[in-house]
Amino acid sequence: MNAMRVTTIPSTTLPRAAKSADGFISLDACHRQTFSMLEELSALVTKLEHDGPDAEIRSRAAKIAAFFSTTAREHHEDEERYIFPALVQGARPEIVQAVLRLQQDHDWLEEGWFELAPHVQAIAGRHSYDIDTMRDCVAVLAALYHDHIELEESFIDPEARARMATDAPREMGREMAARHHAERVARHTR
Repeated sequence: MNAMRVTTIPSTTLPRAAKSADGFISLDACHRQTFSMLEELSALVTKLEHDGPDAEIRSRAAKIAAFFSTTAREHHEDEERYIFPALVQGARPEIVQAVLRLQQDHDWLEEGWFELAPHVQAIAGRHSYDIDTMRDCVAVLAALYHDHIELEESFIDPEARARMATDAPREMGREMAARHHAERVARHTR
């Protein structure tokens, strides 16, 4: 079996929990957060259809936009960096096909968010939005995310974990946390 190697990044400025987190646990937690944000997004559309935007809706829209513009993107990058590459090296054809599909999904998820984002951001910024476009985009984005996450959790993540050395998930978690922390610091100092 191929052992996946993860390079450690110093994590001296990270919270203690992030320094010892298993990368797969972090990825799974992000999946749960994604489902929660998709539910919030759907509820946002329903509330907009019935009540229109108010301060609470604008705040929720800003939170949703921030999640899909940062956390979801970081999550996809984590999978592309730590999970997918070692899986395709000498893998069975069904694993390679699944990885290729998930990589394509990442592109489609990004495109789906790019189409939806201006409407969600418009709500947060008190601008006009198209509720019909939002409703359609949310349905497509939610369906794709649900299928995507199901494939990862049921097939790809177990395969990746089985190929990793015993300490690699913790190393992966530390490196992911350090990179995310550095990216957030950089965004806030611009």
